[in-house]
This record gives sequence, structure tokens and C-alpha cells, in this order.
Amino acid sequence: MERIAKFSSLAALAAITLALTGCASGSPSGETATPGADSGDLIPITVGLLPIAPAAMVQYGIDQGIFEEHGLDVTTQIAQGGAAMLPAVSTGQLDFGVGNPLSVLVAAGQGVDVRVASGYSFSLADGVDINAVVTRAGDGIDSWADLEGKRVSVNAVNTQGDLTIKDAIDGDGGDSSTVEFIEIAFPDALAQLDSNNVDAVWIPEPFLSRAVAAPETYSVLGYPNQVAIPGLPTMVTFTSGAIADEQVETVQKWREAIDAVIAAAEADKDGFAATIAEFTGMPLEAAQSLRLERFSADLDPKLLSDLTEMASEYGFMDNAPDLKTVLIP
Repeated sequence: MERIAKFSSLAALAAITLALTGCASGSPSGETATPGADSGDLIPITVGLLPIAPAAMVQYGIDQGIFEEHGLDVTTQIAQGGAAMLPAVSTGQLDFGVGNPLSVLVAAGQGVDVRVASGYSFSLADGVDINAVVTRAGDGIDSWADLEGKRVSVNAVNTQGDLTIKDAIDGDGGDSSTVEFIEIAFPDALAQLDSNNVDAVWIPEPFLSRAVAAPETYSVLGYPNQVAIPGLPTMVTFTSGAIADEQVETVQKWREAIDAVIAAAEADKDGFAATIAEFTGMPLEAAQSLRLERFSADLDPKLLSDLTEMASEYGFMDNAPDLKTVLIP
């Protein structure tokens, strides 16, 4: 049976409990950085992050002083779930958030006052992508249509995972409405596949590399992002309508800083890997070999338009947002 969970109303969304852990700017461990002599000239902002590898890009920018170079004094708060960031940003508890665009678009369509400030990370348009659907080797699931009637794990329902898988199945002539999507945390997914509790799992790195390294046990069915929307944005940065309208300079500084941070991190792969290791707690060796998304502050509006159209088609959102308003020019 298909499982789709929607926010029932704006009130329900705003009532989500915010689980945030404060981190001092400059240190994911919570050590307070010593302000510079000109810190009074910096604009203080608080940014919500998820405790995952791509989000470490912001921490890298803090550690390297790049945000300060752009006039921003950044403090991070770690959210245990992306949904918690949306009401926090819209009500001003957070100035910016970094999260998946589908959640932002759904919230905006329900009247939550959030705006997309910039691009951030993107699925790879071709080649080996950063997430995939994996099955047991020899199970006879060789095409997307073969997932009809099967149990597929995703980390959360009504997100970009099950959305892109549905589109891949239907595009291959299957019936995605017969698929049961089961919520299983990424670290547990392969074990549940081993135990025959699911027939396929949707997993990102570093779990995908583990599956690829065991071809006698696992088979990569395919990369649903590439089938549905090649180059799909996996995360964007977003802010409130109030900040977008009233603090134009702050938004511009943020966008320019994100662009500069990405350029610096891509030129310093070892340094960025060290930040990922500290930020996530993963071993440095794992961080150094991690396959990462494509990072860019630029965002093609058509990607959000295509995502909105697909989400509306599959009932993931009842009201499509006005992208001319949601996407800050």
C-alpha cells in the first residue's frame, strides 16, 4: 500500500517540535570562537544544518573565515530533522536553513513564509550518482517496473526519495501505487535488506559504496534522481520572507559567501574532508573517499519547476507554490 504523509495544515507545521542543538560559530564541537577586533561590523546570522556530510560545507566556511570575509558572523544550529527547520526559519528562530528543496516547496505551497535563497548541492546528472536503489543480487529485480508490489525503504516518506522512485517506476511502464514505501534509517537499510524485511533500499553515500563493494550480495538497480530529474537539487539554502524582503544586503552577502565557500572547499579537498570528519564524526579515511554531490550556489529555476510539477502529479503537495515569489531573484 502506498504511504504518503502530508502536513495537514500550516498550524500543524508550525507546531512541529524544533530539536536544535546550538554550535558556536567556528567549531562543530561547540567551542566558542574569539571575536575579531572588527566583529561589531559583522552581521550575525544563525543557520540551521542537518548533521550530514554535505552540510559540513557551511562549517568549512566558518572555520576558514570565509563568511567573516563577506561580513557575516555565522552561528550554526543542528536540526535532527529537516522539517523542524522550516517553521524555525519562517518565524525567525533561524535566519537561514540548508535542506531539501521539496520540503521547502511543500511548505511554501501551504503558506509558510519561506524563500529559496540559493542553490547548494545537486545530484549528479550522469555516471555513478550519490544515491541509488539497491536490491539483493539474484532477486530478479532488473528494471524499475520490477518494483511493482515490492517493499522499498526510504529514510522518510513523502520526500525526494520515494517521489523519484515512483516516477522511475511509472516511466518504465510499472505501477508505483502498488509499492509499499517503508521508513528505515539509512544506516539500517542494508541490514533490513539482508533480513528480507524489504525488497529494495534507497541509500546514499557512504552506504552505497558498501553495497557496490559487495556485488555478490547486492545489485544496484539504478539512480532514480537521474531518471526523474537529472541534476536534481538535493539541498538548497532558504530563508524567511521577512529577511528576503527586509534584509536584502544580508541575503546578498549570504549568497556570495556560499559561492566563495564552495569554490574554496573544492580547491581544498583534504581540508574539506577533515571538516566533514569532525562535523559528522565519521573516520577521516571515510570522509576522504566519500562520493559527494555537485555543489553550486547557482540554481536553475527549471529544476524547481520540474520538481514542483512532479510532486503535484504524485500528490506530495496540494497547492503548488508561486515560484516567482519563492525563488529569490
